[in-house]
Amino acid sequence: MLGRKLTGRLVGEGRLGNADVRALTLADVLEPAAYPHFRGEITRKIVDLSVPGTALELVASRPDVIFHLAAVVSGEAEADFSKGYRTNLDGTRLLFEAIRQTGANDSYHPRVIFASSIAVFGEPLPDVISDNFVCTPLTSYGTQKAICELLLADYSRRGFFDGIGMRLPTICIRPGLPNRAASGFFSSILREPLVGLEAVLPVSDDVRHWFASPRAGVGFLVHAACIDLTSLGTRRTLSLPGVSATVGDQLAALRRIGGDKALRLIRREPDETIKRIVENWPRTLDPKRALALGFRAESSFDEIIRAHIEDELGGVVA
Repeated sequence: MLGRKLTGRLVGEGRLGNADVRALTLADVLEPAAYPHFRGEITRKIVDLSVPGTALELVASRPDVIFHLAAVVSGEAEADFSKGYRTNLDGTRLLFEAIRQTGANDSYHPRVIFASSIAVFGEPLPDVISDNFVCTPLTSYGTQKAICELLLADYSRRGFFDGIGMRLPTICIRPGLPNRAASGFFSSILREPLVGLEAVLPVSDDVRHWFASPRAGVGFLVHAACIDLTSLGTRRTLSLPGVSATVGDQLAALRRIGGDKALRLIRREPDETIKRIVENWPRTLDPKRALALGFRAESSFDEIIRAHIEDELGGVVA
């Protein structure tokens, strides 16, 4: 989802920072969308990064910037242990190795933007997580992302690429159909009622979490591709800005914007598996390093909902 939105922005603007976007390679396990109006060269590939040799073929064109967003989401990584590690860890390692091997005999040194997650944090969770909090993930997904953060730092330290990792907040409201992410209900309890459909709420109203919109998520990616990373030093991954909100806060914002009719479409069905996963996730972050580098997100859940209505619903609520 973020990859599609990022591509749409790059195609629409034709620029990334101060540079023209001359060529794009889009790689996914499903066929990437076509962009016939893009003035540069575009290549679309159906690939699986966890298959040896695949990443080498992708990197052979020597892209200046690589956005690595491919991953199995949290709920699926927990349900299928082997698939999670194969996709999230092996795929990432193979990509990083492909970059190293491609530049082994010259100065090839791309910018690599890696999508990590706040799932790298785990108990005991403080009320507010600072930039110095140690990663102690309590899910397979969080563990895979934490390992990849270490790889990113080491490959950057060795000069194989210029990497930046971004611990993305839960992206909300995700457009389209629900996926297998444990966090998916955070979006569905807003997305579906806004268009007159019923949604299931599996946790209690007091569950608090850290959020940003897809619009902010794309902004994070673009900003990470353009800024000077010197100040990161060896600490290559940032916790990003967001909105700390409870499920109750979400529902209150839904009522303010969609009215009581939207709120009545929420059906409560407690799910202990989802409850157990999300209870181990961060609630509030203090992302000073990211803020100092110019990363920005919304400041309220009303803003997040309105961004969804503008970007996905044409500015109209059912």
